[in-house]
Amino acid sequence: MADQPSVTLVFPDGSKREYPAGITGGEVAESIAKSLAKKSVAYALDGQLRDLVEPIRADGALELVTRDDDRALELIRHDCAHVLAEAVQELWPGTQVTIGPVIENGFYYDFARNEPFTPEDLPVIEKKMREVIARNRPFTREVWTRQEAKDFFAARGENYKVELVDAIPEDQDIKIYAQGEWLDLCRGPHMRSTGDIGSAFKLMSVAGAYWRGDSNNAMLTRIYGTAFANQADLDAYLTMREEAEKRDHRKLGREMDLFHFQEEGPGVVFWHAKGWRSFQNLVSYMRRRIARDYQEVNAPQVLDKSLWETSGHWGWYRDSMFKVEVADDEADDDRIFALKPMNCPGHVQIFKHGLKSYRDLPVRLAEFGAVHRYEPSGALHGLMRVRGFTQDDAHVFCTEDQLADEIMKINDLILSVFEDFGFEKITVKFSTRPEKRVGADALWDHAEGIMAGVLDKIGQSSNRITTEVNPGDGAFYGPKFDYYLRDAIGRDWQCSTTQVDFNLPERFGAFYIDSDGEKKQPVMVHRAICGSMERFLGILIENFAGHFPLWFAPLQVVVATITSEADAYAEAVAEKLRDAGLQVATDTRNEKINYKVREHSLAKVPVILVCGHRESAENTVSMRRLGSRDQQSLSLDEAVSLLAGEATPPDVKRRHAG
Repeated sequence: MADQPSVTLVFPDGSKREYPAGITGGEVAESIAKSLAKKSVAYALDGQLRDLVEPIRADGALELVTRDDDRALELIRHDCAHVLAEAVQELWPGTQVTIGPVIENGFYYDFARNEPFTPEDLPVIEKKMREVIARNRPFTREVWTRQEAKDFFAARGENYKVELVDAIPEDQDIKIYAQGEWLDLCRGPHMRSTGDIGSAFKLMSVAGAYWRGDSNNAMLTRIYGTAFANQADLDAYLTMREEAEKRDHRKLGREMDLFHFQEEGPGVVFWHAKGWRSFQNLVSYMRRRIARDYQEVNAPQVLDKSLWETSGHWGWYRDSMFKVEVADDEADDDRIFALKPMNCPGHVQIFKHGLKSYRDLPVRLAEFGAVHRYEPSGALHGLMRVRGFTQDDAHVFCTEDQLADEIMKINDLILSVFEDFGFEKITVKFSTRPEKRVGADALWDHAEGIMAGVLDKIGQSSNRITTEVNPGDGAFYGPKFDYYLRDAIGRDWQCSTTQVDFNLPERFGAFYIDSDGEKKQPVMVHRAICGSMERFLGILIENFAGHFPLWFAPLQVVVATITSEADAYAEAVAEKLRDAGLQVATDTRNEKINYKVREHSLAKVPVILVCGHRESAENTVSMRRLGSRDQQSLSLDEAVSLLAGEATPPDVKRRHAG
């Protein structure tokens, strides 16, 4: 009799065990310890999550996943989506279920129903979901033939599921997961039973969604939900969501009179006076930060498509570019132009203009360049996702020997900018070569080796900086660093980037004359600090909840009067503050002072100076700061000196101190 086939499994501690081929993950857990089997909800083989009941037929590294493992969170949310679908069909028979994926921070499920769901339905559905979970029905998996699945769902009137079966590639199994009598078409995996989901979940909202995201298809109702491993994590998330809603930059933008959007200009910003001042404050700050090391340039906004063909953007990015066709009467020809979606090809043209020697390098070109990209309407989101925006873009052209120093200088600048705005927790992610890429492996080896060395230095420089490696996530033209900042309520935002490019200098034939008199291709480094200036400003609004530090506020001080007898004095106070460089407005309206204070506090003015008969007589002011009910009485000279000091940007303070 032939020996029974076996598999060798390697465990996290490095130990190896041999098992009969076909043993399940649950049986492996049972063989180690009954307590482990009770806690395990799935297993991972070579990093791929699987059901505990799935047989193991090949050697590999095995990890048993317990419910408190971070990887189990996706399973909790996936299982919760299935329970949501079952609850809906129990409550409203005849409702068709479509798809229900896990997304960031939760899950959703799309339903086809004659009468769309409303927010008032959510508590009813939640209650039914808790009943389904309490039944603790096991998740079971079967593999059906394609025709069996189509016949089954067609008989139930589940036409969307029939379409989904047809969309599954021929070489893939048709998997059916059941929880008791209810079942669904699903790739899996799932936990052991509905009871493993727990009670820490909540349905969040309803929205319309087109089937498969196509506006030509039927409109469905999407129900969003979230789930966590425990109630404390759910409560923390809901608190963060509530705080995020209060800080929504679109809401604060209205209250602070910064900007607006309207239908005639979808995805582009209508800046109001204070908003434009905030934008220019950010540009001015960044311009000061790069003044010593960068040459500021400006490349054309509209360029012939031939340039974008050379750069490769026309082939890769054409659908996201704004294009215009112009009749050229003299040439008896039509020409196609495009609004630039990025600045880099223009900067290569500027670098190429005039012969460059190795002695000229590095050449650092910076631009606050307006770019345009066609984003789908559904993706637009205030300042965070627009169609027209400004990049604080720069490109460094250097030798290979200069690359490490240049990347480190960029890193130091990025971290210094974040520090000036009060961001303390930073993550730097190093993305290495993707499968599809340009450039010789030797170039990638060299660049990745340099960046890995810089990453080590970054990680050792401060305990507030975390470093990570994302294998295979680099750009097709070179490895990159992405910088993530954590805001005041714990959200991470990707803003800055540093990218090495082997592709563009070669495509455009950029070169410099090396010390041996030969032409040599420079290394090109793309870098952005804020990224999109509009988006970064939106992040700042939400991070500070509109309470900008005095040096960055668009309107820093309002001088408000208690009585009309103090109007002339208030104007004199304002003028003295303006002479000291502050942005000041006066409020001499015939309104009560409490009304004025409330109004300017809602507009997030950092400082209100109150002037009445006594202040006018004594040459003083009563200072009230945003968020405080206390008032401080100061002489006018003291107030001006104090506020002028606070209103000095941090980079200017450092320069003066140096």
